[in-house]
Amino acid sequence: MELKKIEKFIKKQKVSFICSVDSDNYPNVKAMLKPRKINGINEFYFSTNSSSMRVKQYLDNPNACIYFYHKGLIKYVGVMLKGKMEVLTDQESKNMIWKKFDKMFYKQGVTDPDYCVLKFTAETGRYYCDLKTESFEINK
Repeated sequence: MELKKIEKFIKKQKVSFICSVDSDNYPNVKAMLKPRKINGINEFYFSTNSSSMRVKQYLDNPNACIYFYHKGLIKYVGVMLKGKMEVLTDQESKNMIWKKFDKMFYKQGVTDPDYCVLKFTAETGRYYCDLKTESFEINK
């Protein structure tokens, strides 16, 4: 599988799904907007609330996956990436992905204590297209 092709596909998607593991060891899935920043297919950055259930789950268990898909009239393409999710609260990370419209969610702006960054680092992946799947490793 051509990793550049997967990267290009991911960057076109408007929605992503992030998955965490709860305290009972069950997977939890949440739809999110696309990542704010992407470095290849290795690193993905999302914004979220520090007080969210998902943040607590990632702090307790960093195992995670993210999923992107596109459903056309005939063709369905999906990419799942497995790896680790970090919760970043340092100001540099928050500044890196902050957008002006975030102020409507975080009233205190980029320094709001309820604003944080989720950094996903991919380790492996699975690509689906035309009834075929292929697993792949991600070289860092």
